[in-house]
Amino acid sequence: MANKKITSKDVDFAQWYTDVVKEAHLSTYSNVKGCLILEPNGYAIWERMQRVLDSMFKQTGHKNVAMPMLIPENLLKKESELVKGFAPEVAWVTMGGSKNLEERMCIRPTSETLFSDYYSNIVKSYRDLPIKYNQWCSVMRWEKETRPFLRSREFWWQEGHTVHESQAEAEKETRDMLGVYRDFFEKYLAIPVVCGKKTEKEKFAGAEYSLTIEALMYNGVSLQSGTSHYFGQKFSKAYDIKFLNKQNEWEYAYQTSWGVSTRMIGALIMVHSDDDGLVLPPNIAPMQVRIIPIGNDEKIAKVAGDCLKKLNKAGISAEIDNSDQTPGFKFADAEVLGIPVRVEIGKRDLDEGKITLARRDTKQKYQIPLSCDIVSEVQKLMQTIQTEMFERAKARRDKMTYVAKNLDEFEKIMTKTPGFIIADWCGDAKCEERIKEIRGTKSRCILENEKMITGKCVACGKKAQHTVLWGIQY
Repeated sequence: MANKKITSKDVDFAQWYTDVVKEAHLSTYSNVKGCLILEPNGYAIWERMQRVLDSMFKQTGHKNVAMPMLIPENLLKKESELVKGFAPEVAWVTMGGSKNLEERMCIRPTSETLFSDYYSNIVKSYRDLPIKYNQWCSVMRWEKETRPFLRSREFWWQEGHTVHESQAEAEKETRDMLGVYRDFFEKYLAIPVVCGKKTEKEKFAGAEYSLTIEALMYNGVSLQSGTSHYFGQKFSKAYDIKFLNKQNEWEYAYQTSWGVSTRMIGALIMVHSDDDGLVLPPNIAPMQVRIIPIGNDEKIAKVAGDCLKKLNKAGISAEIDNSDQTPGFKFADAEVLGIPVRVEIGKRDLDEGKITLARRDTKQKYQIPLSCDIVSEVQKLMQTIQTEMFERAKARRDKMTYVAKNLDEFEKIMTKTPGFIIADWCGDAKCEERIKEIRGTKSRCILENEKMITGKCVACGKKAQHTVLWGIQY
């Protein structure tokens, strides 16, 4: 039976999403307009994401730093494309205490300017390179409409900023970090993604080009889930980041940046969760197992305690629900929080020498002998859950990925059964705008090494330059 406090996602997807966020106590609105509070359950997922990604970054030679949150206006203006791109979303500080500031400062919407200014002071020689830094922080963008995890004025993220002595090295970094994001999404979040290059119109302001991973939500709406940008020498020329190369000549450095945010929590909800609440893949769940004793029997308590010790010793995050609630309430609570595995221990089962394992994703239950190795059984079940969650998400994504040969086909698909559409494009921004008139559909990314559908632009019929993934976006 579905959770009565959660609207069915097939009836009203937007309300379902809001209900899941609320009932799982992930986030709530604050009295600061447009800004959200990350509640403990939501922050626990973010912490888990941070730990995994931070380890992946460090394994690839990156180090963490922290930059100021305020950027002087003169510093921001040095790179004109960046200013133009972010101007509508910038929040400005104009007073310090009771005095007007001599120069207003913006609250960082992103930190390219701060990193570039810093790099201009520390980069002197090719021997200083590469510099591969990352920071975990919050940023502010004055969004008009907000939705938990998807869009808010302040949100949490990581932003990597690197400096290199050659174009080839910087471009490799750009692609390598997109690969890190792809692996994280598919191996930890169990979310399949499509990788590609943003069109000129959709790239990051100030970048030579932007790479992206795109995911499809349950309702057929796409989510830009992570981006990696190649800057070339744009910022180094604007901020005077020069180094003596191996020929003892001054040269401008090459830069990249890349980032993902708490938007990933929104993706987890919208790809996997159901009408009972969260469904979390075991590899990213903060709490992987909840043990539920059914009754106050001493033997039950002992078996529960033994299971907890064994699971925790094996590195599996587990806890016992000893609350003064009915078993039904405890089951429902574990379900709404998305805990992947329940271990149910009751007197009747113990009398038969058994305990019960329940998986959150499919609601299936399995009785196993009490003599079994609980660690091995739980590990096997979690691996099965992780694999099958990815396979189900991929099957749904593939089912909702269509091909369009002309604009009529394109419009029929996006109107009746929204999802990803693969269609050829001539490269003209006017055709992008024409397609945008269909439910706000945008280019998600240019597909590399993809065979063209017809060789003609889906919008104008002229010779196509690219095969593109299109979709409605959050």
